[in-house]
Amino acid sequence: MLTASRFFSSLAVILALSIVSSAKTSRDRTQFNHDIRVEPGEQVGGDVTCLNCDIYIGGQVAGDVTAYHGNVVVAQDALVAGDITTVLGDARVDKGTKVAGDVTVVGGVFHRHPEAIISGDITSQSKVLVLLMMAGVVVVLGSIIMLIIWLVQRSRRRTFAAASSGNPG
Repeated sequence: MLTASRFFSSLAVILALSIVSSAKTSRDRTQFNHDIRVEPGEQVGGDVTCLNCDIYIGGQVAGDVTAYHGNVVVAQDALVAGDITTVLGDARVDKGTKVAGDVTVVGGVFHRHPEAIISGDITSQSKVLVLLMMAGVVVVLGSIIMLIIWLVQRSRRRTFAAASSGNPG
């Protein structure tokens, strides 16, 4: 007879084994606060994603390359089959580099060697524009918060005034 504790422990073991096996077969590379390096001659079969770190591509990447708050450097004669995206970071594409997808840089600078080949579109938004957009969001949210505070204080003043005069409402 299978008890509940044995069932859940067996389920936990099966789940853990499936996670470990999928991690070994995953073709993607993802890092947090630790740079990713794809050395010359090395091939990555999936996407390369980095949060708060830099990505250096010297070999080949079959998927997309994405860095949030980090830079992407595609070295000479490297190949990226997907898109390159950086948010709050710079991107540099060196001589002889081939990028099959788009290059998007938001809040950073894009450096392109004249002999680099980029098949897709190139989009670059400067840091100033990103800061202006963020400032607009902060102003709108701040205005909403100030309106809520004003409404709450107004409601409290009316309640206090009604209680002081002895008149309900």
